[in-house]
Amino acid sequence: MSITTIEQKDLIKKIDELRKKKNAILLAHYYQRGEIQDIADVVGDSLELARKAQQTNADIIVFAGVRFMAETAKILNPEKKVLHPNPESGCPMADMATYEGVKKLKEQYPDAAVVAYVNTNADVKTLADVIVTSRNAVKVVKALPEDKIIFIPDQFLGSFIAKQVPEKEFILWKGFCPPHFNLSKEQLLQLKKQYPNAKIAVHPECNTDTVEIADFVGSTSQIIKYATTCDTDTVIIGTEVGLKHWLEKLNPNKNYVFPQTADYCGTVHCCDMKKNTLDKILSVLESEENEIILPEDIMEKAKKPLERMLQIV
Repeated sequence: MSITTIEQKDLIKKIDELRKKKNAILLAHYYQRGEIQDIADVVGDSLELARKAQQTNADIIVFAGVRFMAETAKILNPEKKVLHPNPESGCPMADMATYEGVKKLKEQYPDAAVVAYVNTNADVKTLADVIVTSRNAVKVVKALPEDKIIFIPDQFLGSFIAKQVPEKEFILWKGFCPPHFNLSKEQLLQLKKQYPNAKIAVHPECNTDTVEIADFVGSTSQIIKYATTCDTDTVIIGTEVGLKHWLEKLNPNKNYVFPQTADYCGTVHCCDMKKNTLDKILSVLESEENEIILPEDIMEKAKKPLERMLQIV
């Protein structure tokens, strides 16, 4: 659990005053720092935050997440001001799928539907037939009339979906999430030796070998439901360590074990997610800088596959 310091309390007080004054809402992903989750109006995964971004009556959306998430909020709310506390918080996986590369692949397979994970940049979303999240991807893909699927950018989520929709052919973009990819099955099995009665829950962005040994595979919100309600006292969690804060808030009676050496940051840790801080949230509320600004044609084209997803789910 995070500890609120005197300095943090002062920052939070100023943030709250500005939120009220400017009719602003703070959306935060589960992978954000604990102190940001604690003050957010909504904490959620990509789908929950996308829906809330579309439903809010706020004039300003402050999005504590990585850049593609803030872009998605802007695409769904073109009339609102969307602020990103740290414009350097990008997503390596999203950056792996380029507009020209996806366009070329689409031309190569004209009869295929382009299914884009929400973890894509705005220009790439314009090439998609539909957007998906890790929670709804299987449902959405099954609903498509096409028998051939180009899935971008995460090859591991794509492979996970393909196994559950074997009647369709998948062409997978070779992208990946570095923190999830670096989590090996050996690290989880070592923890299993320490906690033999524990269940293992992992995100489908993990590499295939890691996914195969898990007791449960699901999106961030699905992992939360499983980990807090399953019939074991200890759950080994194979996803970003920021989730530990939320799990402990929901059900502090369980032991949530996260690998400690899985990534270059020291654990399954997204350095980009953690670049957002309370002082940066206060700064953008004060200055209204770091606004997400996208060309109108990109927003119009990218909105269609996002709306198609929301219609299906």
